[in-house]
Amino acid sequence: MPKLHRDTLTELARTSLLNAGAHAGMAAATAQALVRADMQGLATHGVSRVPFYCAMLKNGRADGKAHPRVMSGHKAVCVIDNAGGLGYEGCALAANEAVRRAREFGIAYAGVTNGHHIGALALALSPMVEAGQIGIALSNSPAAMPAWGGQTATLGTNPVAAVFPRTGMDPVVVDLSMTTVTRGRIMLAAQKGERIPEGWALDRHGKPTTDAQEVLEAGTLFPVGGSKGAMLALVFELLCTALTGAAISRDNDSFFTEAGNRPSLGQGFIAIDPGAAAGRAVYDERVETLIAMMLSEDGVRLPGGRRFEAQRLAIREGIDISEALLLKLNALAAA
Repeated sequence: MPKLHRDTLTELARTSLLNAGAHAGMAAATAQALVRADMQGLATHGVSRVPFYCAMLKNGRADGKAHPRVMSGHKAVCVIDNAGGLGYEGCALAANEAVRRAREFGIAYAGVTNGHHIGALALALSPMVEAGQIGIALSNSPAAMPAWGGQTATLGTNPVAAVFPRTGMDPVVVDLSMTTVTRGRIMLAAQKGERIPEGWALDRHGKPTTDAQEVLEAGTLFPVGGSKGAMLALVFELLCTALTGAAISRDNDSFFTEAGNRPSLGQGFIAIDPGAAAGRAVYDERVETLIAMMLSEDGVRLPGGRRFEAQRLAIREGIDISEALLLKLNALAAA
């Protein structure tokens, strides 16, 4: 398996996106985010997505000429119009706006409307980590799960991520979706002709199923934690759409269909300055006390710890990429 330097891989991804119609800022922001995902061991959200995004740009499901802008705001709150482009540039603007406003007001919310797929959500919280702020990110997504008790896909996987900075050490990172498993795992099982475990998904009648193909054709994904996960998905849906005007999950066509509409997702970014509450010294002491308690037990790992270990290894040794994917990227970059 080839091993590429992060700069080489970033340039391959950037050039591929430029060739597909993304403007320079969009291509750079997207490429950098995808390579960072690969560096942290999140290959499913890394440069393997470049062909997917290039197809979106070429078939009109993403606008390569779109430039995100602050469309409204009031003190600690603002809304960013992503204008239908790829999602990374708009989310970066939102995260930085939240950080800037939290410095002044202690806490801030920046929402995104007309958003797009955003990959590994916690990576978008890097500006909060760098600023020493707590960061929380939310997103809705094309409908994948029913409301609790229903049969029709209404809510998205609706991921949530949070980062808690630590002085001189890696932050605590939590990043998860509200479904038991991603749709990509279902697709992989269907391609291999394998059954999926019970508890992953429901069929077209709202009944548990192990038939991966049935799930892809007409089924839905099971919420993590049952009704509790469905309720959290509802909360995140409202925070991402009712505050931004973004389309609800059911109105966004699946990412995996070429003929679908242009996504108009909503994202929300919350930044909190620990110094504005009980104070930074208290924050640091409480965080480190809890972490020490957790790590005193064998087998406990901090959320996000593996990501930063992988990132340091990638910086030293490069990033593994399959021959097949490298061929695709080279072809897209040369087009």
